[in-house]
Amino acid sequence: MTPFAYSKPGDIREAIKLAGPDTRFIAGGTNLLDLMKENVLRPQRLIDISALGLQDVQRTPAGGLLIGARVSNADLAWHPWVERDYPLLSRAILAGASPQLRNMASTGGNLLQRTRCYYFYDTGTPCNKREPGSGCPARTGLNRIHAILGASQACVATHPSDMCVALAVLDARVHVEGRAGQRVIEFADFHRLPGDEPQRDHQLSDDELITAIELPPAVFTQHCCYLKIRDRASYAFALVSVAAALEMEGETIKSARLALGGVAHKPWRDPAVEDLLKGRAVSRELFTQAAEAMLRDAQPLSHNGFKIRLAQRAIVRALSDAAVATTTGAPHDE
Repeated sequence: MTPFAYSKPGDIREAIKLAGPDTRFIAGGTNLLDLMKENVLRPQRLIDISALGLQDVQRTPAGGLLIGARVSNADLAWHPWVERDYPLLSRAILAGASPQLRNMASTGGNLLQRTRCYYFYDTGTPCNKREPGSGCPARTGLNRIHAILGASQACVATHPSDMCVALAVLDARVHVEGRAGQRVIEFADFHRLPGDEPQRDHQLSDDELITAIELPPAVFTQHCCYLKIRDRASYAFALVSVAAALEMEGETIKSARLALGGVAHKPWRDPAVEDLLKGRAVSRELFTQAAEAMLRDAQPLSHNGFKIRLAQRAIVRALSDAAVATTTGAPHDE
C-alpha cells in the first residue's frame, strides 16, 4: 500500500471540496481497502465520510423510502420497512458477503464495488479497466466468472453486487452531490457498460458523492424472489443471480420486473422481456420463453458458456417461485 493523506470533513460541502481524480471517499472500506492493499488503487487522499450523517431511512412524500448512503447493509436488510415493503431488497442484501462485512459495508459503497475479475486484481497482468489500452487477457484466458452479456472487446468483467440487482428491479434512484450541485440519477443509468472505456464503472464525476438511494412506493411486496447461484453457499459472488418481481391479478401477471447479476458489467434488465410477461397467465412455458429471450444476445467465452443454460434455468425457477410465494429464493450452490 502506498502512502496517502487522510481527511475527515465535518460536512458534505467540505468533503466535496477535497475530492478530485486522486482522492477516494471512504465509508466502510470493505472493497476500497482491499484494492489499496493490492495496489490496484493508489489514491493520494482518503476522505472519511463517517462524520457526515447520511444514516437515516426516511419515508418520502410519495410513499417510498430515502436511504442514507451510510446506512449499513446489515441495518438496511433488517430494517422493518424494508423487510415488509421491499423484501426483494432484503433478501438480495442477505445473500451477499458475510455478516461481518454487511455490518461494515455501506449502501452507497455497495453501488461502487469494483469487479472481482482476476486480471483486474493482478497488477502483474494487463487490464483495460486498471490501465486503459493495456489489453484484456480475460477474453482468451481464465474467464469462467466473466460476462456473457453487454461486454466489449475491451472488457468482459462483471459487476459483483447482489444489492444492485434488486435495486435495478425496484427502479431505484441515486441522489448525488458535487461541486455543480445536487442531481438524481435513475438506477438504470447509473452503471455503465464497458464499451471502449471500461475504466469508468458509473456516471459519477470525481467530485460527486452519493448521498442517498431513493425507492419508489412499494409494489412488489407479495410476489418476488432473489435467487443466487454460486460455487459455495457461503461468502461467494454470483455466477448467476436473478431478481424477479411480479404484480399479480389472480393467475395473470399485471406487471413484471426481471434482472440478472453475474452476467454483465452492470445489473442486466431487458424491458422487452418484461413486456413479454405482462398480461399473460402464469405458466412454465411462458417463463421458459422469457428466459430464452433474456439470453438471446449472450456471447459466451471459452470457459463460461455454461452460464447461458444456468441463467435460463435460474430465471424459470425465480419467476415460478415469485408467482406462488412471498420473498423466496435462498442462496444455492451451483
